Amino acid sequence: MNLYINESMSIDDYFKIREKSEHLLEYIDGFIYMSPSPSTKHQRISSKLHIKLGNFLAGKHCDVFHAPFDIELKNEIIEGTKIVIPDLSVICEKRGFTESRYIGVPNLIVEILSPSNQSHDLITKLNLYMNYGVKEYWIVNPMLHSITVYALNDESMYDQHDMKTRNGIITSKFLVGFKIDLEEIF
Repeated sequence: MNLYINESMSIDDYFKIREKSEHLLEYIDGFIYMSPSPSTKHQRISSKLHIKLGNFLAGKHCDVFHAPFDIELKNEIIEGTKIVIPDLSVICEKRGFTESRYIGVPNLIVEILSPSNQSHDLITKLNLYMNYGVKEYWIVNPMLHSITVYALNDESMYDQHDMKTRNGIITSKFLVGFKIDLEEIF
């Protein structure tokens, strides 16, 4: 994840730039970040996870969305505008949908690491999602064939709920009963 422009911008400037750009751009604390184009491996993993989540959620009140879909993080506690484009989002609260994005806090977010965005997803987004109250954050590492699941605890901090590398079954704390065999993903 790289800075698109190395200076702070207003949200209005961000939207003007977005209208003219074909890049995936996120807006966090006044700075615009550009997501790298996903690799073939990234897309395959994203597609498999999207299908698994979609099948599990069929007939339930939550929906899964895949990138590019803007999430404007918003809660009662934190001020400022943050617009992110997670690889996958599970959203159960329907009131935040607009024509162009979701405004609120998804229940579960999945980010698939790329060599250029690891620190952004492992540090910046982990803290951002935790502070906004995303109940569960999955970090998928295609280079290590691993998935790490973080879940909010009673103190609104992330605890590692599950972690597997190469093989095994990964589970969700938020989506009770949802599990994935890593060999089906990588």
